[in-house]
Amino acid sequence: MELDKLWFKDWFNSPYYHLLYDNRDEREAAAFIDKLLAYLQPAAGAEMLDVACGMGRHAKYLADKGYYVTGIDLSIESINAAKQLENDHLSFFQHDMRLPFRVNYFDIVVNFFTSFGYFESQRDNDNALRTLKNALKPGGKLVLDYLNSNYVASHLVHDEVKEKDNVVFDIRRELKAHKFIKQISILDKEKMRRASYTESVNAFTRQDFEAMFAKQGLKIREIFGDYHFNSYDEQRSPRLIIVATKL
Repeated sequence: MELDKLWFKDWFNSPYYHLLYDNRDEREAAAFIDKLLAYLQPAAGAEMLDVACGMGRHAKYLADKGYYVTGIDLSIESINAAKQLENDHLSFFQHDMRLPFRVNYFDIVVNFFTSFGYFESQRDNDNALRTLKNALKPGGKLVLDYLNSNYVASHLVHDEVKEKDNVVFDIRRELKAHKFIKQISILDKEKMRRASYTESVNAFTRQDFEAMFAKQGLKIREIFGDYHFNSYDEQRSPRLIIVATKL
């Protein structure tokens, strides 16, 4: 599989991306965020940053609880949709997470649902994590929710076909060079056109994150293994959810 180093720019702006992933479990996401807030106990009116916020549904969920929430995302299509949700507690900006954003400003920074690790070079991944860390006030908390690479590798579905709204997605997955590669071939029956996109996510382990967080001066406080906040198990946990503090 040939890989476009900037695959995410086109794919995240594509209507096919939103069609393929339109069945994400919003109730599970809301329950996770509620449990996270109960754990973090943020002060009333806390400032929060949602990095790689997509169309802003989870940022809006946080803002509806009275927090001041800012969402950033690289996709202009997603941000234009998110801006329809803006209010006094909620704002959105198109922004590349590798670049600084509001240094020492937020009480809490979140990065949900494996919205990290897309970049080809470790330098870019380090820059992204530095943005998350620098956006925090001293003592602020970072929550990074990632897939558990060991679990995903052992449960990888290599070939899959899905059809939605007369669009056929032929999906092939592999673990190659410490990355999860997903090749998506698309047949749009209605428009009689074909397209193809490739996703690439680094197969980071707990040890990888511990090294990256230490490099940025982030103190890991807790690691959970799923959205119910069960303890992390390297082989059995579907998620790797890290809660850290800026020193």
